[in-house]
Amino acid sequence: MDAGAWLGAWLTEIESGRQLSPHTVAAYRRDLAEFTEFLHRTLPADWTWADADRLVFRAYLAELSRRGLARRTIARKLSAVRSFFRWLHQEDAVPSNPARAVRSPKLERHLPAWLTRPEVERLFTLAEERAGDGSFRGARDLAVVELIYATGMRLAEVHTLDLAALDLVGDQVRVLGKGRKERIVPVGRSAARALRRYEVRRAEVLAAHADADRQAVFLTARGRRLGRRRLQQIVGGFLEAAAGDAGLSVHSLRHTFATHLLDAGADLMAVKELLGHVSLSTTRIYTHTSTERLKKVYEQAFPRA
Repeated sequence: MDAGAWLGAWLTEIESGRQLSPHTVAAYRRDLAEFTEFLHRTLPADWTWADADRLVFRAYLAELSRRGLARRTIARKLSAVRSFFRWLHQEDAVPSNPARAVRSPKLERHLPAWLTRPEVERLFTLAEERAGDGSFRGARDLAVVELIYATGMRLAEVHTLDLAALDLVGDQVRVLGKGRKERIVPVGRSAARALRRYEVRRAEVLAAHADADRQAVFLTARGRRLGRRRLQQIVGGFLEAAAGDAGLSVHSLRHTFATHLLDAGADLMAVKELLGHVSLSTTRIYTHTSTERLKKVYEQAFPRA
């Protein structure tokens, strides 16, 4: 097979065999297309994947750095290429995986943005006031922010959430996370109450639109599945009103969920399972967030700090 055929076979493998999310597959496709274009510019016209040695990889990383890309972006691109070459080596398409010998750039660790408890109270006061008019949008938007804060669900998980996965009798939700891994997450009383109120308005939309999406939990006023962009706008509007220009995003509610659990004494392993993290090290960043908050309290309150 030529270079393009090997790449196509790998993309098919990760999409169907490993069942990665469409978003992840699309990112891999973009990153490998960029690397392929680099090889077209730097290697002879008849190059094969076996011609990409360690020096080629170093030259590629140098080019990414010259373009001013963030270290995290460079590391992600290198990870995609590594995964592809690991597969090529397993398929005997290349004699070795030279990408293994190339170091990823050291990443800067940023503490995740999160909301304080007063900010959370302001957010839900605003959302409840909007839902107080009895409208479909008000009830839906309150249910969206309540669910994300109560479960720590990712934006993509909320977007793809189907009614069959939501159990408002047992107050829990079955979440299909990264790598198509399932987890069961409790839904708090406030979120469950908001979702039940929204169900009434959702039923009205379904009755008014024969072609409505009956599987999706969150709908538009015309009965379509609510898009990611619109979800971002809904949550982003509440966040800006509650916390001002603090650089918060939908993911900030997930961070807030984890931080508030740990602040209240939750077990780190339990938080890991609720968030759907594969590695405990990913969850540990929230302990740093809590530590930073305690340091600020200490510095402000202790007379000899």
